[in-house]
Amino acid sequence: MNSFRKAVEARDPDAMAATLAENVVFRSPVAFRPYPGKAITAAILRGVLRVFEDFRYVRELDGGEGRDHALVFEARIGDVRVEGCDFLHLDEDGLIDEFTVMVRPLSAAQALAEAMAAQFDRIQREAVN
Repeated sequence: MNSFRKAVEARDPDAMAATLAENVVFRSPVAFRPYPGKAITAAILRGVLRVFEDFRYVRELDGGEGRDHALVFEARIGDVRVEGCDFLHLDEDGLIDEFTVMVRPLSAAQALAEAMAAQFDRIQREAVN
């Protein structure tokens, strides 16, 4: 888990992508449909790097067997403060195969939905390139 956290904190999209399994499933806090696959998940994470300001992890929780992790974060989108959590599951090779994000409060989820919607054409192009 340290490699993903370090990659995020370094704002290194290539290192972040290297921690993802090919069959990763990303679940967004603002879209019901999950996004399967490494390419789209990595593109979404690049979009998030462009949207979130002052991002920082404030706590890390580990599951009993070391394959489930929760990374609690704080960030900002413009003037809106965001609190959230990345819930990660690792496969047998130590790569992230499930990635679920939750955010609060509602104003933060709305700001995130709007900001990511503005990024989504670019995200889709990046996922196929």
